Amino acid sequence: MLQPKKTRYRRSQKGRMRGNAQRGNQLAFGSFGIKTLESKWITGRQIEAARIAVTRYMQRQGQVWIRIFPDKPITKKPAEVRMGKGKGNPEGYVAPVTPGRIIIELEGVPFDVAKEALRLAAQKLPVTTKFVVRRDYDPTQNV
Repeated sequence: MLQPKKTRYRRSQKGRMRGNAQRGNQLAFGSFGIKTLESKWITGRQIEAARIAVTRYMQRQGQVWIRIFPDKPITKKPAEVRMGKGKGNPEGYVAPVTPGRIIIELEGVPFDVAKEALRLAAQKLPVTTKFVVRRDYDPTQNV
């Protein structure tokens, strides 16, 4: 499961996710990708599930880039504990995403394989996504 090796602070505040992604909103490495259309927290487990779905379908051909990393600690208080007495212990890590953020990128596979692989990955994620293709992608250049 994805999580940081070391963090500066054990607990963080919730924060707000307003507006669209200012960074990570363009394809940088591959020719295909999925872009989120809403704001949500994506957990390390969900990212890992999506990654496995993609690599299984592509049969380990091509290359995959995960463009988000869960570095925000999420705390939870134990069941049946009274209110107050401080913040709970870290339970896991999430990656906050806003609309326009590229989540996964692919390279080295044909268009139809990439589209299906990213569709399977999108099913594992809690956000609605959109399949995007590099502007200068040439479908005649067979891989």
